[in-house]
Amino acid sequence: MKFVEKSGKSVEEALRLALIELEVTREQVEIEILEEGSKGFLGLGAKETRIKVSKKNTSTDVAQNFLGQLLKEMHIKADIECEQVEETLNINMIGEDMAILIGKRGQTLDSLQYLVSLVVNKDRESYLRVILDTENYRAKRKETLESLADKLALKVKKSRKNVILEPMNPYERRIIHSTLQNNPNVSTKSEGDEPYRKVVIYYDYKKNKVN
Repeated sequence: MKFVEKSGKSVEEALRLALIELEVTREQVEIEILEEGSKGFLGLGAKETRIKVSKKNTSTDVAQNFLGQLLKEMHIKADIECEQVEETLNINMIGEDMAILIGKRGQTLDSLQYLVSLVVNKDRESYLRVILDTENYRAKRKETLESLADKLALKVKKSRKNVILEPMNPYERRIIHSTLQNNPNVSTKSEGDEPYRKVVIYYDYKKNKVN
């Protein structure tokens, strides 16, 4: 946590100098009074107020520090890029051999994302969504699932038999549901308990009756 110590005739004056040097706002710092000022007697022996102003760790700082230490423990070298857009924190890891961080069907990546989310949201009043990615895996996986959904929907339309997909996390299930929500022949639903909850694609007779 970066900090500076400043002196002034008042806390407000010392704080103003500290904020200028740190290039932050009042809401982004914590203040500790190191020495109370005094006017002295008839102007003699007057002392200035001395304070310590520390820059608070942002959600980005927390995520980078935690993930950086985690990767260090795993003996993996990677650059970590963070960007917060409103209530979503996007984190991208760049390095060699990132496949180990993705794991089978993204399971390792999802686990890391879950851990980072827990740490980032620990002391927050409002929830901050964390999206952890590497090698553009999320976008590639989304395209794969959308293509799979369309192919299986066609299969269900022809056979009129339900198709049950492999267990997926909530994010991936939403992709399947979203892809097929306007399909004129089939509908989707989720069944089972986490972490084995699955999407079921079924022939929707009501839709086809209307069509």
